[in-house]
Amino acid sequence: MRIFLIGFMGSGKTHWGKLLGEHLHLPFYDLDEVIVQVEEQPVTAIFEEKGEEYFRLLEKDLLEGIINDHPGLVLSCGGGTPCFFNNIDLMKKEGTVVWLNTSIDKLTERLLKEKAKRPIIKNVSDDALHSFILKKMNDRRLYYEQADVHVEEDEATIDSLLQQILHA
Repeated sequence: MRIFLIGFMGSGKTHWGKLLGEHLHLPFYDLDEVIVQVEEQPVTAIFEEKGEEYFRLLEKDLLEGIINDHPGLVLSCGGGTPCFFNNIDLMKKEGTVVWLNTSIDKLTERLLKEKAKRPIIKNVSDDALHSFILKKMNDRRLYYEQADVHVEEDEATIDSLLQQILHA
């Protein structure tokens, strides 16, 4: 069983991914962390030094490699992963895709604390963050909605998440 967690940055993909991995006895990977290990530098530095296009190509290649190497896993994907290179189609073909849909207000609250670590929002003013998230979410919704399972993350529990995934 392969489970791919998608959703906007700050939606809880890593948190829920670790819990799912433990409960399902599957290895857990965070795609952004894999990228950091391979490149030996933080995502923000990759974006600054090599650009988003380089990052997205690397992300695609590593996603394919992880899928080929693991018949079973829980993978937390970056917020943009499903939006590039038909990654959403690959994930749907190879496993169950779960969209952690988190409210814009909750995302704003979480991301205000993490701006420096997030290359896409690090230069967005605090006052403009809510609007930025809303616009970016609207751009990505088309991809997120293709997930096999839609979870309202604000209300999620590990039991409800497991039930929805196992019945997908």
